[in-house]
Amino acid sequence: MSDEQAPNPAGKAQATVIKKYANRRLYNTATSTYVTLDDLALMVKNGQDFLVYDAKSGEDITRSVLTQIIFEEENKGGAQNLLPVNFLRNLIRFYGDQMQGLVPGYLDFSLDNLMKEQEKIRKQMMDAIGVGDQFKGMEDQAKRNMAMFNDAMKMFNPFATMMGGGMPGAGPKPGASGAASPSPAAAKDDLQALKDQLAAMQQKLDNISR
Repeated sequence: MSDEQAPNPAGKAQATVIKKYANRRLYNTATSTYVTLDDLALMVKNGQDFLVYDAKSGEDITRSVLTQIIFEEENKGGAQNLLPVNFLRNLIRFYGDQMQGLVPGYLDFSLDNLMKEQEKIRKQMMDAIGVGDQFKGMEDQAKRNMAMFNDAMKMFNPFATMMGGGMPGAGPKPGASGAASPSPAAAKDDLQALKDQLAAMQQKLDNISR
């Protein structure tokens, strides 16, 4: 493997190697030039894959650099903002939660679905008449994505729904009356029910992807 190219985990042949030095400067080994976060953001938008490594330790720091790009874009304010405050709060709540491992996959699924519908939404916006109609397609798609995400969360966490919890991992409050520990037989039945729901949800996702 050369210094300029690296295997691409996204499934494509190769990714450009970017090195980050102690002075925080970013070096594109393919072009032998220093680049900025804005340059990397443009590479992402153009579909050019890259991996970022710490120049000293060799550690893969691609995730932290991509996160920094998002942070910089959000700080620009105005029309650049993509992440609603409530979304950020809900996302923070998932850290350390038992459902944390499921969130990345569903965010990927939702965004991939939006990307697939992107051209259709653009055409709807171009053909629509009036401001309200221009965003109807995008709004409908967002509602569908949110509905699929909520359905998935309910399927993966049916116990929270039965006990009235709104967030994954929700349960009866400490000291709440009427709470009884489930018997081993009931817990086994609940586990089988959860497995059945997981299989049903996988079938639903497979049907949607087709």
